[in-house]
Amino acid sequence: MDDSGFLTIGDQRLEYRMVGPRPDQAPTIVMLHEGLGCAGLWGDFPEKVQKATGCGVFVYSRAGYGQSSPVKLPRPLTYMHDEARDTLPALLEAIGFQHGVLFGHSDGASIATIYAGTHQDHRVAGLILMAPHFFTEDVGIAAIAEAKKAYETTDLRAKLARWHADPDNAFKGWNGAWLDPDFRKWDITEQLAYIRVPVLIVQGADDQYGTVRQIEVAQDECYCPVEVALLPGAKHSPQREAPEATLQAVAEFVERIRQNEMAGTRPAIASS
Repeated sequence: MDDSGFLTIGDQRLEYRMVGPRPDQAPTIVMLHEGLGCAGLWGDFPEKVQKATGCGVFVYSRAGYGQSSPVKLPRPLTYMHDEARDTLPALLEAIGFQHGVLFGHSDGASIATIYAGTHQDHRVAGLILMAPHFFTEDVGIAAIAEAKKAYETTDLRAKLARWHADPDNAFKGWNGAWLDPDFRKWDITEQLAYIRVPVLIVQGADDQYGTVRQIEVAQDECYCPVEVALLPGAKHSPQREAPEATLQAVAEFVERIRQNEMAGTRPAIASS
């Protein structure tokens, strides 16, 4: 696998970056971006995660984002379930994923949750869920409505155009789904009870898209261990707003998985 390029998954052409050892050489952290993110918008955070954990780090842009194929609009309200059911399993197979962690941010965290709650994938040793959504909240819907206003009246579209080949496809696919009245019923808390691996939730204390109720529901519904890093001063993007604390939480979580696996029979997550 090259350091960067494109993968063909079904009828989608998805851009990716691979940092560090390949999946056949070490465990892999697969990073799933937020609702307006892409491979490039992670910046140098994947490199920092790789250095701190010793794992390979794979990031990609979902269809509709970055330089990946566009999607047909409007997106179905099931788009995160569709991604977890169809695209993510095929992508893991395509990269030769053997063992590691799913690391999702916002929408990406929801997709990782759905995947782990619906697939018995013994290759996945843990989940890192950053600013996750397990159900809709008024505060989040209000923030998404504000984002729509900003897209229409400020330079937000121009800023997104730096990262997305089709910023309208990226923004409207995400924003339109979340602001659909029927999306108020979107809820994936049922999947939490079926997760069978340790979970780390990283959330900014000032997250404008979700409250600590997201964390509380995960702690109530999960039978697996749930660790929490609630970071003061951070909003919806802890990797940018509190990078050192976020990286420390991620590295320590991966190391704890490694130590637990060394005491058992499964292949261990690599140490840095």
